Amino acid sequence: MKKIFLIIVLFSSCNLEKMTKQFKNSPNIIAKKIPHVNIYHNDTVIDNYHWMRLSDEQKKSENKDTQTKNVVDYLKSENDYLKNIMTDTESFQNNLFDEFVSRIEQNDESVPYNLNGYTYYTRFNEGDDYSMHYRKKNKSNAKEELILNLPEMAKGLSYFSLGSKSISENNQYLAYSTDIVSRREYTIHFKDLITGEILEDKIENTTGRITWANDNKTIFYTKKDKSTLRSNQIYRHTLGTDSSEDVLVFEEKDETFSCFIYKTKSRKFLMIGSYQTLSTEYQFLDANNPFGVWKIIQPREKNLEYSVSHFKDKFYIKTNWNAKNFRLMQTPIHSTSKINWTEVIPHREDVLLRSIDIFKNYLVVNERSDGLKKTRVINWIDNSEYYISFNDPSYSLYSSTNLEFDTDLFRFVYSSFTTPRSVYDFNMLTKERVLLKQKKVLGGKFSADNYVSERIFAISRDGKTEIPISLVYKKGIQKSGKNPLLLNGYGSYGSTSDPYFSSVRLSLLDRGFIFAIAHVRGGQEMGRDWYEDGKLLKKKNTFFDFIDCAKHLIDSKFTSNKHIYASGGSAGGLLMGAVMNMEPELFNGVIAGVPFVDVINTMWDESIPLTTGEFDEWGNPKTKEYYNYMKSYSPYDNISNINYPNLLITTGYWDSQVQYWEPAKWIAKIRDLRANNNLLLLNCNMDVGHGGSSGRFESLKEIALEYAFLFKLENIKK
Repeated sequence: MKKIFLIIVLFSSCNLEKMTKQFKNSPNIIAKKIPHVNIYHNDTVIDNYHWMRLSDEQKKSENKDTQTKNVVDYLKSENDYLKNIMTDTESFQNNLFDEFVSRIEQNDESVPYNLNGYTYYTRFNEGDDYSMHYRKKNKSNAKEELILNLPEMAKGLSYFSLGSKSISENNQYLAYSTDIVSRREYTIHFKDLITGEILEDKIENTTGRITWANDNKTIFYTKKDKSTLRSNQIYRHTLGTDSSEDVLVFEEKDETFSCFIYKTKSRKFLMIGSYQTLSTEYQFLDANNPFGVWKIIQPREKNLEYSVSHFKDKFYIKTNWNAKNFRLMQTPIHSTSKINWTEVIPHREDVLLRSIDIFKNYLVVNERSDGLKKTRVINWIDNSEYYISFNDPSYSLYSSTNLEFDTDLFRFVYSSFTTPRSVYDFNMLTKERVLLKQKKVLGGKFSADNYVSERIFAISRDGKTEIPISLVYKKGIQKSGKNPLLLNGYGSYGSTSDPYFSSVRLSLLDRGFIFAIAHVRGGQEMGRDWYEDGKLLKKKNTFFDFIDCAKHLIDSKFTSNKHIYASGGSAGGLLMGAVMNMEPELFNGVIAGVPFVDVINTMWDESIPLTTGEFDEWGNPKTKEYYNYMKSYSPYDNISNINYPNLLITTGYWDSQVQYWEPAKWIAKIRDLRANNNLLLLNCNMDVGHGGSSGRFESLKEIALEYAFLFKLENIKK
């Protein structure tokens, strides 16, 4: 269906040069209103701030047109306004930043991992935002080789990101990708690790993913559609040739699907994956024959999801086929359609199968039950099995770098609210775990014994659904109802928000804040149903759950309306916007990071990056049932004359996932319609995208601003 719209632009006698106006010493910024009318399903929707939207070409233009200049001027006026309002906290922000940095081990080295005869690791040097990348041969007295010097590569750049790096099978060539704009458009480069020479091969506008074939001269990579930024093409490049000669080997023509490529852990097969929210499809190729014919494992079907691993003469397939929480199947390599799949691990109603790690003698199964991640080890030979145990009431757990196949060691990363990030090697034969590294917290003041973490449950408004809440606070805090509390939430895409340690967060806890995560529906903490009950026409459950968690924390005397705050980013920013409209006086303050708030206008426009792939998450508004439901909660469309909480919004001018104009329009409309005069602040970083500032220190300045906002509202001045 083509986009249906009617544009009415009303020009007053005011010149466009006066599109924005900031009154000196005024408590407000006035954004010019130019009515733009969209007609959706015979529903007339007026958007007074549509003028804030710029195309990529306008943003990139050296000679900015009038509209671009006015938009940039407006964003800068928002930044100036924020700086003016927060000027009394500048010294405090600097102190907070210094406090954050003081806890970080400046000269830091990663845990090394082995791959194909070499050991790889990274190292931070004091004062550097970026790491040095090294390798050594796996032999005694091997010489350290510097393979990437990121501080040197990032010098003079306002933004720098290393996408990925990949080594050829003969260990001679390094392919790596970089982004210097923050729009997740990566350029692939090549380096000869024997001579140190940077090769002339250069591939622009890629996703950054790089996969080598086994011939040491062929790589595969993914490109994006230029307008929607959907990863839709897989190309083959031969070392030493111009990228214009690269061959398109696969194109994903379904606009709701994206694609990617990888090599199996066995290094025997290349895999192309196509995916959308409710369906996947894989095809494979012998990695020794990069010019061969790709074969589909199982053709795509609606509501059929699967992923593929290789072991011996079989593919192991995690799938939701007749298994909502997924099960594990196997199939012969020569006969892969689902009619040939046989069951290895059956479906369980109360256990979500997350992923697997395959080793020569063991199968590691990563699961989730009772809202917690769990790791199960199965012996291939005798089918004996056991779980690795953990003690914290809630925690974060995930597989680390497990590239070796013939080993008894399984590496995982563990963290909790009170346990710093810890990397373990677990011996699957002896069950011995060895702590390889725990993130140091410098300054001599941190002790896990000084903090308390717990998990409680709120009852949703349906009277039966239990919503987990993870909390951490400093020991000795009383449930007086006077404690400041920051409640974080996300609740979309089946993404889980597991508790993890943050040395930065100590600056909140040590000043009396309680920190909590509401594990609301839309995530997958409690299994697949938890996700299904928080999407599409059940999306409001996400918002209701968050509100019910906040009210439970207030009723339990952890905090009160005067001292409770909320935060969320991206789809979590949608959550923030929705609950503000539904319960505007529940929170004293809200922090919304890169918030997705203009739901109807964004989801209707298929030219906006990532929109088509989101239909199965939010719904397609061109279907009237979904339109009506989405409009009923869309934060931008439901702003009214009510008392909004204090609000800090953060965004990035180059954000490709949630375009900067969504939060910019949102704050302008709230200012125009609200009934009170609480703080409304927008911080638009003109140099970055969705992920915020790059480097290990620069991003801390943004957190210092957020904390200073909270402390200002709590009258905490040091």
